[in-house]
Amino acid sequence: MKVIRQIGSLAFVLGLFVAVFAGLPWHVIVADDPPVPWWLQAAVFCLLGGILVVLATVAIEQRKAKPGAAPAAGAESGGGVQLLNADRLPGREITEVLGLVQGHTVYAIWLGKDLSALIRLIMGGELTEYTEMMGRARSAATERMLAEAAGLGADAIINVRYMTTSVIGSAAELLVYGTAVKLSR
Repeated sequence: MKVIRQIGSLAFVLGLFVAVFAGLPWHVIVADDPPVPWWLQAAVFCLLGGILVVLATVAIEQRKAKPGAAPAAGAESGGGVQLLNADRLPGREITEVLGLVQGHTVYAIWLGKDLSALIRLIMGGELTEYTEMMGRARSAATERMLAEAAGLGADAIINVRYMTTSVIGSAAELLVYGTAVKLSR
């Protein structure tokens, strides 16, 4: 179903761009009310057909979806650096504070997925396109923070916090930060 929705999204985007960037200039240049060319008709059908395909696939997915079913979130950690949302690690003592470390990214989804999310917004349900986007953004920002901490020789990052803001349209900024520390053995 996801592949069919993506094909519908692609048809919508292609139809939209052809209609706007080729069809409108053609209509302005040829102002004598001639018959609409086949390529402009095809673009409009792609635009409308793409919307219908996305609408149908989202509706079918929502009928199949089980309420309350959420994907499990995976814990990210790499390079032996531990991430904590607390100010200390039980059973270990902080021997040295290395300083603030952070990871940052700005993510966006393409117009086709934005269309799917818009239809879900109207029909209700989880906006999976944005959930996936924010998951990728969180992973990228966390990996950047972990790399910075590993470069400092940190054993752990404590007081980890995530912040997100909307930048423009469907783009979101994600910042993760914490304090890199060395721990007793």
